[in-house]
Amino acid sequence: MDLKRYLTERCKLVDEALGKYMPIEDELPFLIHKAMRYSVFAGGKRVRPILMLAACEAVDGNIEEAMPAACAMEMIHTYSLIHDDLPAMDDDDFRRGIPTNHKVFGEATAILAGDALLTEAFALLSCQELAGSIDPAKRLQVISEIARCAGSRGMIGGQMVDMESEGKTDMDLATVQYIHTHKTGALIKASVRAGALLGDADKAEEAALVRYGEAVGLAFQIADDILDLEGTTEEIGKDAGSDLERGKATYPAVLGIAESKMHAAELVNDALEALSPFDAKADPLREIAKYIVSRKS
Repeated sequence: MDLKRYLTERCKLVDEALGKYMPIEDELPFLIHKAMRYSVFAGGKRVRPILMLAACEAVDGNIEEAMPAACAMEMIHTYSLIHDDLPAMDDDDFRRGIPTNHKVFGEATAILAGDALLTEAFALLSCQELAGSIDPAKRLQVISEIARCAGSRGMIGGQMVDMESEGKTDMDLATVQYIHTHKTGALIKASVRAGALLGDADKAEEAALVRYGEAVGLAFQIADDILDLEGTTEEIGKDAGSDLERGKATYPAVLGIAESKMHAAELVNDALEALSPFDAKADPLREIAKYIVSRKS
């Protein structure tokens, strides 16, 4: 399959839906809505919503009915980036190649924009008018999964340990793996599981897709760690080498670049093996897994 074309088409669909679901800029209060849209439409790859839609497709689900949840996931991801970039956390000047939200709108507005995106995401997830034919119990499972993976037992927990670990010289692999599987991997796994649930997967299909999501989520962050060292600022859209400069707990810092690449490749193989029971409808998931470790941005 032509992965580039697939990603472009799916990204366009997600962007169109986000444009419809997001508050518009000329709705009061103007500034907060402008700040929200600024970061959401800053040119992200839409990996999480696309994975959700692809998982839904793999089990013959209706991606139109899954789209609100996919957009909600992108809102949650974007909120996390806005807050992660703040001076109190990573203090980044650029994200996706443009100035970070707080550099444009100020810290207070950036905090509120992140808060608003998180809240808006759950309003979208629970909107009865957009539920379609999805079983209410499945919708509740999706909301619960996303909330858990976005909270202190998931993404936020990973962010907390990430900050606590900065500058430590005795970092061990178990801590790095905890950070990666929670800070990045949790929402990726949740995206894939949500797609499976919304597509009405059976228990075996759901379990296989969760294994795929776990492997892909960790591989994605290891690839990010490597890109921070080998990529350019122009390629990755933020300051290259920032992880090393801050003493971040990363796979290359603990294992070295060569072994980190090997581990990422092993995880991709694990992800592909998890998809072995699926037919060609899961090909987008297969190609995305391969793309994750070969990407340059």
